[in-house]
Amino acid sequence: MDRLIIEGGHPLKGEVTIAGAKNAALGLIPAVLLAEGVCKLENVPNIKDVNRFINILSKMGAKIERPNNNTVIFDTSSVAQYEMMDDETRKMRASYYLIGALLGRFKKVVIPFPGGCNIGVRPIDQHIKGFEALGAKVEIEHGIIKAYADELIGASIYMDVVSVGATINIMLAAVRAKGVTILENAAKEPHVVDVANFLNLMGANIKGAGTDIIKITGVSKMHGCEYMVIPDQIEAGTYMIAAVATKGDVLIKNIIPKHLESISAKLIEMGAEIFEYDDSIRVIGKENLRAINIKTLPYPGFPTDLQQPMAVLMCMAQGLGTITESIFENRFKYVDELQRMGAEILVNGRAAMISGKKKLSGTKLSATDLRAGAAMVIAGLVADGKTEVTELKHLDRGYENMEQKLLGLGAKIVRIRD
Repeated sequence: MDRLIIEGGHPLKGEVTIAGAKNAALGLIPAVLLAEGVCKLENVPNIKDVNRFINILSKMGAKIERPNNNTVIFDTSSVAQYEMMDDETRKMRASYYLIGALLGRFKKVVIPFPGGCNIGVRPIDQHIKGFEALGAKVEIEHGIIKAYADELIGASIYMDVVSVGATINIMLAAVRAKGVTILENAAKEPHVVDVANFLNLMGANIKGAGTDIIKITGVSKMHGCEYMVIPDQIEAGTYMIAAVATKGDVLIKNIIPKHLESISAKLIEMGAEIFEYDDSIRVIGKENLRAINIKTLPYPGFPTDLQQPMAVLMCMAQGLGTITESIFENRFKYVDELQRMGAEILVNGRAAMISGKKKLSGTKLSATDLRAGAAMVIAGLVADGKTEVTELKHLDRGYENMEQKLLGLGAKIVRIRD
């Protein structure tokens, strides 16, 4: 089992380049199934979740080339399989996008119920509601999802809750339905827009992505194309938080500043300095940070995927701050690990109260999920002494070359491969 050994107390300084967005890539990869031809994706993050999904498509019969670590060429013309029951599909949360993509292409699909990080109940009822509205019959038996339709017909679909996964999944099916689909109360996240832009480049007709009403006019055929994945908003936010926590000065490159506005606003509120450029952002940490209150919300609100790293930063601030988690009900499991370092955090249901200005002491930590892993690393960067972080399988799912990037910023960090 690999582990990271981190020596705390070294400010991060220099430049770091952000990889392609994990959550966008996980929607774009199954989308290539809708084009019976060749698609080339660039700026693809070289991380476990993405590589696993690429492998799933290979097993389905797609011909795949990788000219380099971040470019993938898919030829799906020979894919004839609509059933994918292997362990890789079962372990991946994002494998549910195969339902929309395969319904769109073959009008039928059989896959295992998806897994992923244990951060709370993540039902797929909104996905199923959308597929059924389009005319599909969906059955879940013994952990297996089966969906099929004689024909997909456009419909008006109102999402009971804002769901990124359901928005993308329904889009994947609706682009090949007959007629017009109106998706109301849709998610507005950047990766929803990225998937819509990719589908349009393939010949789809989607309007309104990025707003809460998306109009999809179905098409009978879609073709291959070349596309570049957007930068990862969450990876960028993680390095922004790490820079402030270590009182560093970091230029974060290959980003879209607008996607980071909610994060920038909170860091400025705490006392950090931020300078925005066209495709980069400079973040400077300061000595005396102020405690703040955060509530996670769908985009453009503060992202749930950054509340764990933010909790570490709030341990550095003066006063009492709060984090309210409105997206997932089980996302404070990492608090036990921070408390072992000396953090004073009181969790009450979906809220955590954090008393700042507490000295964190290095110890052995376990990453409980992907974003908690990032929080553990930041905690190690600011703690006294050495910190050991285990369960790196979570971290590797979503961060490309994290230890190398931190080393380039002056961190004292090493991966021990056992």
